[in-house]
Amino acid sequence: MPRAAPVPRSAGGPERIDDPLLELLAAWPQTPAIIVNRQLDVLARNDLADALYSDFETADNIVRMTFVDPVGRPFSTDWARACATCVANLRLALGHNSTHERVLTLVRKAHAASAEFRRLWDRHDVRGKTHEAKAFHHSEVGDLLVEFNAFDVRSTPGQQLVVYRAPAGTPSADKLHLLGSLAATRKGAASSP
Repeated sequence: MPRAAPVPRSAGGPERIDDPLLELLAAWPQTPAIIVNRQLDVLARNDLADALYSDFETADNIVRMTFVDPVGRPFSTDWARACATCVANLRLALGHNSTHERVLTLVRKAHAASAEFRRLWDRHDVRGKTHEAKAFHHSEVGDLLVEFNAFDVRSTPGQQLVVYRAPAGTPSADKLHLLGSLAATRKGAASSP
């Protein structure tokens, strides 16, 4: 399945993603990019984002990946900050009637699975995505420090395009390039007869 195609959500059916936006994701082979909705479901991702998240069993929702998947803690090298940001982003989604019930369902699952989620949820912090560096640890390439930008998708309110990048010439840029090469090699080997 090409990752520039929508990734099905668990509740409510897949959300529509504009074809030009999917083409944009696919056009960035050296830049991990995803599309998320208000409750942080990963609706689409390009091949490099797929490779970046390949340690996870399922890369379907940032909250679930952070708090429920056992890979979440070692993947985010600043896990405490990643957790606080994730919960504050999810609280922001509660303010939208169209996502309220889906957010509450997600909150119940994360609440049952994680004491850290419960602690942070009780703080009532609310904020949207900020422009900050993210520190990841990938099992194949090691530590990565990437910047990210989040852009509102004007044609579909509630969706955001999140683009990660490592400045050129940095070890993290080299590691992203290596990760892309490894993923392309595996993809090529899998499609060979």
